[in-house]
Amino acid sequence: MNLANKITLSRLLAIPPIMFTVLYNFPGHYYVSAALFLFFSLTDVLDGTIARRRGIVSDLGKFLDPLADKLFILSVLMALVQVQLLPSYIVVIIMGREFAITLMRSIAATRGKVISATPFGKTKTITQVGAVLLLMLSGQFSQLKLAALIAVYAAAAFTIYSGIDYVFRFWDVLGASKVEDMEGLSIVDLKTRRLIKMLYQKLDAIGGTISVAESCTGGLLGAALTSIPGSSKYFMGGVISYSNDAKILHLEVSPDDLSRYGAVSEQVALAMAKGARQRFDTTVGVGITGIAGPEGGTEKKPVGLVHIAVVTASKELEHRFTFGGTRDEVRLKSVRAALQMVSDVLDIEASDSSLPSLRTGVESELDES
Repeated sequence: MNLANKITLSRLLAIPPIMFTVLYNFPGHYYVSAALFLFFSLTDVLDGTIARRRGIVSDLGKFLDPLADKLFILSVLMALVQVQLLPSYIVVIIMGREFAITLMRSIAATRGKVISATPFGKTKTITQVGAVLLLMLSGQFSQLKLAALIAVYAAAAFTIYSGIDYVFRFWDVLGASKVEDMEGLSIVDLKTRRLIKMLYQKLDAIGGTISVAESCTGGLLGAALTSIPGSSKYFMGGVISYSNDAKILHLEVSPDDLSRYGAVSEQVALAMAKGARQRFDTTVGVGITGIAGPEGGTEKKPVGLVHIAVVTASKELEHRFTFGGTRDEVRLKSVRAALQMVSDVLDIEASDSSLPSLRTGVESELDES
């Protein structure tokens, strides 16, 4: 129980006296409640500042701080409902939002992720504190009732907006069947897992194997392909050729192509795919090269530009993509696009041969599972 935790605990201990000053009518009781509420609201800033500056951030503090915040503000709001200074549905809105975010944080914790406070979340707290102060003072000064009412509705609106912002920012935490890479980036969601399973079943039907050559994705495609049990039967290996020298040395990419077209180009992506296929002696070779950002883009080759190539003995498929989003999002979208391209090439191979199409049977099996 360090100093920061003691300050946090003081907010919990302040709840009974503040509720008493709101509920029981004595001269100037709203002055007292407003002063107490403002003082202990400021401890929310103080405890975090002390913990960070002194390096005493603890697991107890991480648990206690959000709990104290929620109980503190909700207890005061319920007291204001009791004295008819606040509509009860406003409390329901605020409580609903807080419980929803708490549930999201619990889900994130089970998956080793942390949902941190957002700027909107902090602003939400400030608007709520301001609204509560005005409500308390409006009990003493009737001329403040309109301003207090406006502040309450503004706080409720911002509470809803900040909750929606949390959901959009951390939607990946709620996705099913996540497999995390070494940086915490979600590689395989349920949809991608199904795509990989279909891909492996198509390879199994032809006795095929796959290898990869990656630049901007830095091994994420290989990580996705090996996330499925039994992947060693199909995935033979990969090369992370991040530099031009690595592309030349390990994948036999032509220095002339690199000089003439650049590392991020159709020609280099195809050469990488061919180099991987030859190096690992596989049925399918995949090459990915691009500009994940946030820097390195030009007018002709902007951030988000990715070239992906898939090569077999008889087919070559190359596609240029321009993905939006953060660096991690560009890399993740590249992985998913590459998987889909491999699946498409295997479909083309199947339709060009005497083998029946696998699409219907595989999808039926996945739907049943």
